[in-house]
Parts: sequence; C-alpha cells; structure tokens
Amino acid sequence: MAEYEVVREIQNSCSGNQMRDVFFDEIETDDPVGYVKGLLGEMPDELTVEQKDSDNLTVFVSLSGLRQRFLFTRI
Repeated sequence: MAEYEVVREIQNSCSGNQMRDVFFDEIETDDPVGYVKGLLGEMPDELTVEQKDSDNLTVFVSLSGLRQRFLFTRI
C-alpha cells in the first residue's frame, strides 16, 4: 500500500469570506479516489481527478453545494 499525506480543503460558501477549512492527515491506500468516496459517505455531485505525476494527485469534489479539494502527496 502507498502512504500519502492528504490535505483536505473545504471552501467556505459564505459570500465575502475567503477562509477555508483545512485538514491534514497521513493515510495508507492503493486507491485515493476510493478513499475520498468512502470519506464522504455518499456519491458526490461532481468528482474530477488531476494527476500531476506519479506521486501527486488532486481530487476535486462538489457535494451538496460544497466544493472540496483533496491533495495527495506520496510519502
């Protein structure tokens, strides 16, 4: 299994507020997209994956009007 550092950013949907909720974690998984789907508990409205290189992956999610970004960096 691969080990990743994960940064989860949840954008604030309130107008005029540019702050984000940011969470950091270290996980082991062979399927980062499956990890995100399992974490959310329900199927997102939109899910996009951007592969930077073999060690970096970004997953963009829209769920119930909230936009989230998960940055996976292999450790």
